[in-house]
Amino acid sequence: MSDHDIATAHFGRSLDVLARAAGDSEFRAAMLAIAHAVESSLRDGGKVMLAGNGGSASDAQHIAGEFLSRLRFDRQPLPAIALTTDSSVLTAIANDYGYEQVFARQLRGLGRKGDVFIAISTSGKSPNVLAALRAGREIGVTTIGFTGTAPGAALMQPLCDLVLVAPSDDTPLIQQIHITAAHAICEIVERNMFG
Repeated sequence: MSDHDIATAHFGRSLDVLARAAGDSEFRAAMLAIAHAVESSLRDGGKVMLAGNGGSASDAQHIAGEFLSRLRFDRQPLPAIALTTDSSVLTAIANDYGYEQVFARQLRGLGRKGDVFIAISTSGKSPNVLAALRAGREIGVTTIGFTGTAPGAALMQPLCDLVLVAPSDDTPLIQQIHITAAHAICEIVERNMFG
């Protein structure tokens, strides 16, 4: 397979999964429900916390940046924290409690009832993400999962109040859907709150 064929095939798969997500009424309903849950929390003085591993960690940081800075227009910052960014905290918790607790421990310290936690795992089975979802449930945080259709996603779904399932089991495609959906969610929240 040539380089040209690889690039063309990748774009073909991307277009296909974007079309499937855009045409899926359950997927769109989940996006809207998540946007409304985030908006409700923010209006009540809550905050959004996000976490994931690898590319999903980058997505957590990207989404937090959209809320704290801006997406479409100038407005007041919205409180959002990526639990993936503080290397001292991450390494202290991993050293003292194990890597599985790096997000759960932060969630217990920073989260309050009425906040939102967005857990991002393309496989749906990342142990540290699942532990954080359990912690969120225990402290009354609204738990939201971003995942795909891999069999492991079944582990994540019962721990979530709302779940956004990208219609793919291919990690790069799932990540593309997650960030596209997150931009739409952020825009809905931004426009509803600031006009």
